[in-house]
Amino acid sequence: MKRFISLMMIVFLLILIVLPDKTFAATPSVSAASAILMDQDSGRILYEKNAKDVRKIASITKIMTAILAIESGKLKEDVKISDTAVRTEGSSIYLKPGDIVKLEDLVYGLMLRSGNDAANAIAEHVGGSIDGFVFLMNQKAEEIGMQNTHFANPNGLDNKDNHFSTAYDMALLTKYAMQNKTYRKISGTKSYKGWANKNRLLTEKYKYCTGGKTGFTKKAKRTLVTTATKEHQNLIAVTLNGPNDWDDHINMFEYGFKNFDTTVVLDKGKINNINQKYLKNHIYIKNKVVYSLTNDEKDKVTIEYQLLKSKKEWKDQKNIPEIVGKAVIYLDEQKLKTVPVYFKYAEMNEKKGWFNFFVKTFLIHIGVKNDG
Repeated sequence: MKRFISLMMIVFLLILIVLPDKTFAATPSVSAASAILMDQDSGRILYEKNAKDVRKIASITKIMTAILAIESGKLKEDVKISDTAVRTEGSSIYLKPGDIVKLEDLVYGLMLRSGNDAANAIAEHVGGSIDGFVFLMNQKAEEIGMQNTHFANPNGLDNKDNHFSTAYDMALLTKYAMQNKTYRKISGTKSYKGWANKNRLLTEKYKYCTGGKTGFTKKAKRTLVTTATKEHQNLIAVTLNGPNDWDDHINMFEYGFKNFDTTVVLDKGKINNINQKYLKNHIYIKNKVVYSLTNDEKDKVTIEYQLLKSKKEWKDQKNIPEIVGKAVIYLDEQKLKTVPVYFKYAEMNEKKGWFNFFVKTFLIHIGVKNDG
């Protein structure tokens, strides 16, 4: 009997070792030297591997080129193709000197076919010169918060040593670009005027993929940025030097969709349960706040409202400032985000006052006194 019990205990222990502990989600299998999975809406990092290591990035550079072209407001302008543009080495959409092409078409050629000639033509038209455009690229990178990035050309070729970024920075860039409706449309287009998109995750491999950009050079190896949406959750994946990048991205997306959910942690609208004098029933949040959470984390979110002290002059609502405090969102004891709390002037009372004023004025005009 003792031998039987001992045997059963050994079997039980082996089962515990072999079977995964379901309270902890296994991290995705990733071949890339650097990788990141980011929630597009909140910016939370769901998975990372050497995400801030500086590396060559190849043609995913063109995400920056595309968004600058879109934001220039010149998409409908005609671009005359220069000799310099068509001499660019590498992938091409086969432009010829003297061709007249819409800037919008060049951006499609840039994103779908990774045309280096298109990249240079865009740079010359939008920036005045390639050097001028590179200045704009680095200016925008600084604005977005890409602290470990420097652009030296609009195409990602290895002809400059000072052209680099990180998986994290490229995720920040993609998060920024995906806020633009036109960028989302172009990035997610499978084919355009005979050009098939090189992003196989979008065209055939992953039904939830919504866009992205491929890249390859001898020094950078395979680089890839993709986006994916399932139900209400939007994710960004980046890999640098990823020999098996298609599967890397699928594995990361599946990990994100399975273990996290984009959750509204603070809804927009009126804030209830605030009894502070003059502010009660008049304060609100302008925009909802979302954050990517596991199921276990959802009950651990708390909100703290930090409001200005009421003043006597606030008896006249016109003296109350527009922003009267802030809402601080915590996960456990970690601060996630701080958003302003706004005061809403009692417009209904104001409208009623204007209506009464109009009625009184009208009655006086026709000869009726206030006392009848």
